[in-house]
Amino acid sequence: MTDKRAWIARMAARDDWLARVREPIIDPAREIVDPHHHLWDRDGARYLLAELRADTGAGHNVTQTVFVECRSAYRDQGPAHLGPVGETEFVAAIAAASAVDPTGARVAGIVAHADLRHPGLDDILDAHEAAGRGLFRGIRHAGAHEPSPEALTIPGRAPAGLYADPAFRRGLARLGARGLSYDTWHYHHQNRDFRDLARAVPGTTLVLDHFGTPLGVGQYAGQRDAIFAAWKDDIAAIAECPNVVAKLGGLAMPDNGFGWHERATPPSSDEFVEAQAPYYHHAIACFGPERCMFESNFPVDRASIGYAVLWNGLKKIAADYDEAARAALFSGTTRRVYRL
Repeated sequence: MTDKRAWIARMAARDDWLARVREPIIDPAREIVDPHHHLWDRDGARYLLAELRADTGAGHNVTQTVFVECRSAYRDQGPAHLGPVGETEFVAAIAAASAVDPTGARVAGIVAHADLRHPGLDDILDAHEAAGRGLFRGIRHAGAHEPSPEALTIPGRAPAGLYADPAFRRGLARLGARGLSYDTWHYHHQNRDFRDLARAVPGTTLVLDHFGTPLGVGQYAGQRDAIFAAWKDDIAAIAECPNVVAKLGGLAMPDNGFGWHERATPPSSDEFVEAQAPYYHHAIACFGPERCMFESNFPVDRASIGYAVLWNGLKKIAADYDEAARAALFSGTTRRVYRL
């Protein structure tokens, strides 16, 4: 893990800082299935079942969650291409513990990692299936690549042009053939490449994480309005691909440039809504609620905002929509896409 990723893990563990903003829970009976969180034990900061339960049990009715790969607990022996299966084993054990204790949210799905270009991809997927104890749902082989990553807290690992790689596209098509979904995250300047990828592999369900990560630091600082305008057009074009669904969240990462992690106090739900609601409303308008799901991206976004406050903000955004739409955004789309 890089020093920057260790810093994120430590920032996400600042319970005292997050406790400076507390709010009454809005619509506490609303069922939530959180489609995107991580689990780790690294560099003096851990986010395991106890920490997840502390957040999901903070007042909102979170019943199920989906784990998404984050390079935790890889196997350090055996073939390198099977290293990520160790993460699935690690999470499956935590998920089993969450099922035994029914007092909190249950880890109900696992999105693992595999190199989709690998010639032995089916063997990797078979190994994840075996390790996942019935919870393996898909793969995230993220496409995030920034040519000048020095200012980024979480720089992507992908090579330039991954989405256009024929071997990668063959692997992505193989996921669809096996009934598995594909998650990815990338940066806003890669959205058009992602649209082309979605058109090329229509038989696979693609999940766009974190709005396509509009950046706001380094060379992108001070360009929020211009980036937002281009991002709106790109999201509308992506939404024309019926095999794409969108996770709405993840904009509280430091690389988005809102700077909340640097403040003396975290943001309130009203501040969150004021700053970020336009992204949510535009994505919902383009994809429709039935192809959108609210996500926490915890504990990464925990570096900037509390879990209860975040979901209060999402409920305020959702107040503009009818009950069917709210049900889809908070739980229905996630259950359908990840077959929970």
